[in-house]
Amino acid sequence: MIFVTLGTQDKPFKRLLDAIQKQIDNGNIKDKVIVQAGYTKFESKDMEIYDLINMDEFDKLIKDCDVLITHGGVGNILTGLKYGKKIIAAARLSEYGEHTNDHQLQIIDKFTDEGYILKLDDFDELDKVLTKAKKFKPRKYISNTKNFCKHLLAEIEKL
Repeated sequence: MIFVTLGTQDKPFKRLLDAIQKQIDNGNIKDKVIVQAGYTKFESKDMEIYDLINMDEFDKLIKDCDVLITHGGVGNILTGLKYGKKIIAAARLSEYGEHTNDHQLQIIDKFTDEGYILKLDDFDELDKVLTKAKKFKPRKYISNTKNFCKHLLAEIEKL
């Protein structure tokens, strides 16, 4: 199963769903596709599309999916990594009215450079990235939150 998450940004991200639909139409995606579309309105007879999914179901879908296709939101990427998922990330871009700026490019580039995820730059090449995902072994993510909090608390105590 492929789980697609577009985030809750109040701008549409139809471009990514168009690319997925194209690959379904071309026969390159045969898996069940479930989408949390947020504010993106999209009609498809091939995908299960929901505006929002509650957190328990969202986590279950990430745990159960074979591939997570997501926007460049840190929360979705980290959740996928927590469960050791193969992640394909595509940035929402300001030039298409998908976001107010292009910060998701930097987020995706950093996670890609570190070997955690695969980046989808050219939406016409989604089939190639999906093929690459089959053999992709994401780097295991180790959270630094506890260490960060320990150091932060030490700094606060110095005050």
